[in-house]
Amino acid sequence: MQSTPSTKAASGNQEELLQLVTFKVGDEQFGVDILNVQEINRMMDLTQVPQSPPGVEGIINLRGRIIPVMSLRKRFGLTDVENSEQTRIVVVDVSGHTIGFIVDSVQEVLRIGSSTIEKTPPVSSGIDATYISGIARLENTLLILLDLHNLLPTETLNQVANLNQAA
Repeated sequence: MQSTPSTKAASGNQEELLQLVTFKVGDEQFGVDILNVQEINRMMDLTQVPQSPPGVEGIINLRGRIIPVMSLRKRFGLTDVENSEQTRIVVVDVSGHTIGFIVDSVQEVLRIGSSTIEKTPPVSSGIDATYISGIARLENTLLILLDLHNLLPTETLNQVANLNQAA
């Protein structure tokens, strides 16, 4: 899943195109850079680990690799719901750490021009604004772009990395 960092737009102007994996958590649609996404899996049984960091639901064994799995619903302070047929685990790389995020559903892979992205407004959808790198206006909705480095600060990443060693 490699893409070039910038591509010429149809108009001939040089504009960076971002390729995003989009997914829903609650009523909101989110996107992360496809270069951070390793894979997307159906929901599977999680192994609980005692004294896990907040939001970590457990770990999975993915082809011999132990991967911690976090609930984005819990991370965003949303009400927990039953997993559905649409629930997915999006496996991402954040600062060299592999982590799975439980999302309500994966939507699509989308290409958008960087000019469609606006800075995060001071108040946005009840989710901590530090988790957001920008908002993209699409035809029918707003797409919230997640900043994975702020979503998982170094302290949390280190705690999650310790889960790999404990397992």
